[in-house]
This record gives sequence, C-alpha cells and structure tokens, in this order.
Amino acid sequence: MQNEVVRYIINGIIATLVHFSILTFNIEILHIGSAGVANFIAAIFGITASFIGSRYFVFQNHGGTVLHHAFKFSVLYGAIAALHGFVLFVWTDHYHLPYQIGFILATGLQVTLSYFGNKKVVFK
Repeated sequence: MQNEVVRYIINGIIATLVHFSILTFNIEILHIGSAGVANFIAAIFGITASFIGSRYFVFQNHGGTVLHHAFKFSVLYGAIAALHGFVLFVWTDHYHLPYQIGFILATGLQVTLSYFGNKKVVFK
C-alpha cells in the first residue's frame, strides 16, 4: 500500500506537470480566451499521461484488458475533468481570480477523487 501511494504521487506529479504545461501553453501562447476551455484541452493530455502511469506503474496488480480499464478510466476522468474545468471556469472566468490558484484548488479535489476511483473502481 505504501509503495502504491508513493507511485501514485509520482505519477500524479508527472500528469499534473503535463496538464499544467499544456494549460499554460494554451493560455499564454495560443491565447485561448477561456481558462475553462484551455483547461479542458489540457486535461486530455494530463488524463492520458495519468492513465498510462496508473495502469503500468501505480496499480500493477490488476486484471482486465487495456480497453476495459481505458473505458472505466475515461468515465471516471471525464467526470473529474468536467469538475476540474467547472472549478477553473468559476474561479477564473466568473470571479476573475488567477488561473494558477484555481488550478491548484481543482487539482487537490482531483487527486482525492482519482486515487479512490482508480483503486476502488478502475483497477480493482
């Protein structure tokens, strides 16, 4: 269990760096006007990195096919991405607060939901 949590943290850091890098690129370089839209696009990249890491690095002792896991993972992360995007939309687009802080808050919620969702539903 302890090694699983450490692997989850490492995987999460990598996936978050991918997500935030694409988010920053979308806002600062591509000038996408909505943080919510920019975040949704970036989430696809972060989610992909997270799935690969979760399946092959974090939750190594699991049964099922890649397609089976990918389907359940997609449903879970689709819901989490929508929540993440909504939080960032409200925080940044509605309240005009810094997107970086909104990203941190939304990511904290995401970390909790994704660990338990992956452990109890996707890779059980």
